Amino acid sequence: MTSATDDLPAARLQQWEETAIEFARLAGAEIVASLGRTFSVRYKTGAGQGDDLLFRDPVSEVDQRVESLIRLRLAELYPDHGIIGEEMEDHPAGPDSPVWAIDPVDGTTNFVNGLPLFAASIGLLHRGRPVIGAVWCSTSHALRSGVYHACGRGPLSFDGAKLEVGPNPAVRRRLAGEPRLDPGTVLPWETRKTGSAAIECAFVAAGLLEVARFERPNVWDVAGGLCLVTAGGGTAFTLSDKERGWERFTSFGDDPRSWRGQLVIGPEAAAIRRKDAAAAAA
Repeated sequence: MTSATDDLPAARLQQWEETAIEFARLAGAEIVASLGRTFSVRYKTGAGQGDDLLFRDPVSEVDQRVESLIRLRLAELYPDHGIIGEEMEDHPAGPDSPVWAIDPVDGTTNFVNGLPLFAASIGLLHRGRPVIGAVWCSTSHALRSGVYHACGRGPLSFDGAKLEVGPNPAVRRRLAGEPRLDPGTVLPWETRKTGSAAIECAFVAAGLLEVARFERPNVWDVAGGLCLVTAGGGTAFTLSDKERGWERFTSFGDDPRSWRGQLVIGPEAAAIRRKDAAAAAA
């Protein structure tokens, strides 16, 4: 399969990766600086009909400040690049220019409640396909915060060092990131719900989770993380059309913001097993 980066100069890709790492670290620094103090929080979904609609999808002032800072920097560096962010309107891309997908705080509900499982995700798309990923995680395989990053198909790195951490072969039952389990579904993994798609992508790439499934992620939730998964030797399957069924993920298409689809990520055999289980439960 042709890589999304085959027609891009290596020097340019390296420059973009360094920029993505810079943004991820900036976001991480802002997040860490906010810990222990009171900050404002608003909710995209306010009081509605039924308790399940009360105060959902929080947005903190940190989300908004981080995205503003990154957008200002991008305007200076690459004014023709497009920007898709969770908190602000899209900035259109120039002809055949890449598009940045930014999630300044992924796992905001965890973040505003002080649960230390959240991330900041920076992804770069070229013709709708993820080519650069940098994800700052509040914790990691090294039991500290840091940035997982990759360009194209690899290598996967953590804070500038190539990552070669693999699962312990003595562990017979691995972990899977799951939003929920369908009734009657039996999986060969212990399941976990972290509350952050970006951190689960990074953890699959690093081998901490074997697989993960996302029901309807937004492009900014997973754009950076999918690049990490590919660089770590994994793959992704998507279900965006029930008629076509599960397909290998290749692109977010011409309009990434409007993309919606289930995703399963992980090493080839594990990802196939999980998407087949999802298909059987449908």
